[in-house]
Amino acid sequence: MKFAFSEISIPKRGSLAVAIYADKAFSPTAEVVDKKTKGALSRALETSRFTGKQGDFLEIAAPSGLEVSRVVLFGLGDPEKLTTTDMETLGGSLVKRLNTAGARSVTVILDELNAKEFKTNEAAASIAGGAMLGSYRFRKYKTDIDEAAEPTLARMTVSCKGSATARKAFADIEALNEGVFLTRDLVSEPANELYPESFAGRCLELSDMGVHVEILDEAKMQRLGMGALLGVGQGSRRDSRLVIMQWNGATTKKAGKKPLAFVGKGVCFDTGGISLKPGPGMEEMKWDMGGAGTVTGLMKALAGRKAKVNAVGVIGLVENMPDGNAQRPGDIVKSMSGQTIEILNTDAEGRLVLADALWYTQDRFKPEFMIDLATLTGAIIVTLGHENAGLFSNNDALSEQLFAAGKAVGEGVWRLPMSEAYAKQTKSPIADLQNIGTGGRGAGSIVAAEFLQKFVNDTPWAHLDIAGMAWSKADKPITPKGGTGYGVRLLDKFIRDNYEGK
Repeated sequence: MKFAFSEISIPKRGSLAVAIYADKAFSPTAEVVDKKTKGALSRALETSRFTGKQGDFLEIAAPSGLEVSRVVLFGLGDPEKLTTTDMETLGGSLVKRLNTAGARSVTVILDELNAKEFKTNEAAASIAGGAMLGSYRFRKYKTDIDEAAEPTLARMTVSCKGSATARKAFADIEALNEGVFLTRDLVSEPANELYPESFAGRCLELSDMGVHVEILDEAKMQRLGMGALLGVGQGSRRDSRLVIMQWNGATTKKAGKKPLAFVGKGVCFDTGGISLKPGPGMEEMKWDMGGAGTVTGLMKALAGRKAKVNAVGVIGLVENMPDGNAQRPGDIVKSMSGQTIEILNTDAEGRLVLADALWYTQDRFKPEFMIDLATLTGAIIVTLGHENAGLFSNNDALSEQLFAAGKAVGEGVWRLPMSEAYAKQTKSPIADLQNIGTGGRGAGSIVAAEFLQKFVNDTPWAHLDIAGMAWSKADKPITPKGGTGYGVRLLDKFIRDNYEGK
């Protein structure tokens, strides 16, 4: 799908989309269109439930007086209260409606809005950005294509005053969305195609964008003492990998500044190991690498828009399989930190991968902070459903920045408590730590976070448990059914607002 921007003018072909405000108030362009069609818009409003509130749509086919094939009225409610997320949702919703109608092109006209949060040309860029996100489809393995169900919309033009500025703003959004798409692609891939070695190969492709990529094989990780990570993957015929991606985009003056660090869990398939998961639903465990997918997509987004920061992304890539060589409940492994871990449940494997990845990151890079992302616990879905990721942190300022960024882009996080009372549950009677808590299923997500905190030292750190957010079973305006790409836009906004250029 292609996107363009222009100054305001009525198109001579395709579809036209114009705004109606709260209480059926016409935008300036809607008034012009109503006159040209001799009151067609007014008559349509009189005989419909359309009121102009956000989310309202009304389609008028081939009205007399215009050369377009249809006019779509979209409600904006009170323009002063609009947010960037509202405009993205509008773009995604328009794409879905027009595809259903079989439209091939559309011109969206956006008159001056007087919104408090953004300028109108920024809103125009957000509409296109939302439309781009909403147009995503993962069709790589489809050979029997149902043409009647395929998207038809090939072009969207957004018309507004100051369209050149909108076009420039969209360039950054487009680069960000390409990072989201990479994450969605990775999460959607089947495990026979995306395994540690092939995932590492996908990361290596970012070298063409200026990302420095290193790949550690099992021998190198063994020399570093990464017994926690390697233990998870020892039951698979696929060798494990640790991938380090560095984007050095800060100005020369700030080249020596501590990097921003992002760490991702990359369990490319999780059977649960010897502590085998139930069969129903296990096919979904191909997306247990969602945290690593988000980190990889973020690195692409930062490189794509030439972000003025130094950032490092570290992802631990393994398969958790049952095998004669697999890790057993009761085994004890030694992590890179030197701490020993008793394995009580081989399905609590993600925290073992992150233990070594986090320690490696803080030890090597001495970063400004570390943020890890992981589809870590089913318990977080019980707690927060599919509306927010769980946030755990040793730093209040970092938590507040992440919460604000999530709210701004519609990728929510919610902070949960951490304390010594929970941390005690990670203590083992025969090793330094155990990989599940002593309290049974209670506070499972918190205990997992307390385990991770043992491997961050004094580094400011946040853990995002995205188990409820990486995959969606429902199609939404800017998020498809399947891989969501959650976290890329959240972290990009977090970086823009708090660290870029500072």
